[in-house]
Amino acid sequence: MTTLKIAYSPCPNDTFVFDAWAHGRVPGAPRLDVTFADIDITNGMAERGEFDVLKVSYAVLPYVLDEYALLPCGGALGRGCGPLVLTREPGVDLTGRTVAVPSEKSTAYLLFRLWAADVVPEGVGQIVVLPFHEIMPAVRDGKVDAGLVIHEARFTYQNYGLHCLADMGEHWESTTGLPIPLGAIIAKRSLGAETLKLVAESARTSVRMAWDDPKASRPYVLEHAQEMDPAVADQHIGLYVNEFTAGLGEDGYAAVRGLLTRAAAEGLVPPLGRDALAFVQPS
Repeated sequence: MTTLKIAYSPCPNDTFVFDAWAHGRVPGAPRLDVTFADIDITNGMAERGEFDVLKVSYAVLPYVLDEYALLPCGGALGRGCGPLVLTREPGVDLTGRTVAVPSEKSTAYLLFRLWAADVVPEGVGQIVVLPFHEIMPAVRDGKVDAGLVIHEARFTYQNYGLHCLADMGEHWESTTGLPIPLGAIIAKRSLGAETLKLVAESARTSVRMAWDDPKASRPYVLEHAQEMDPAVADQHIGLYVNEFTAGLGEDGYAAVRGLLTRAAAEGLVPPLGRDALAFVQPS
């Protein structure tokens, strides 16, 4: 079988999920040619149709679902794991303020905009896109008034002397009752229904193998964790790799459609077609 070109982040949840597959331990799975890239980069790759399989923000789906299918597994959803808005001082009013975000086509940004529509009715000021690792230092150093952060920043922002102004996940869960949709796995529709099914099965098996033998993935996780403390890497995996990673299920699909429907109503993304999220199955 032809090797598939795949791109995902070096974050512990992605390396944990894909370790078994990337190293040829998933029986019958296609070979992978792996590229590591932050989510803002992979979102752009998807819009340009550059890879066979990609980890992307759910927020980018409305722009790419003509060419790509959403896999029903392998991604990141959950509860108590939403993006945070951080500031140097507690209780800051963000009206007219400068906010750093990791991407304007990220799920975190959609969640932030939906939160701000409720909490900052007069609107924030300038949005500045910065690489994820630069956001907390920028807030700490006063280069921006606030920063929107994801992933392991939940566990480390106190090290920068910062305060959590708001938890986007808490706002989402309290207003919808649904899990928080963060990152999706997508694959090119042109691969064909049989290969798409194999890709999904391979991702699901890789997840389950990682759960069955967590130590096997540890070297791969820590190799790419960007000097992250191993305990933080474990927290990261525990938070973002869960039952929704093995299968979106009814609640997972409801969360994704709910997010993108709300965002479309706010004019943040194009509206989804009725069957846009359906996974292609063999006839």
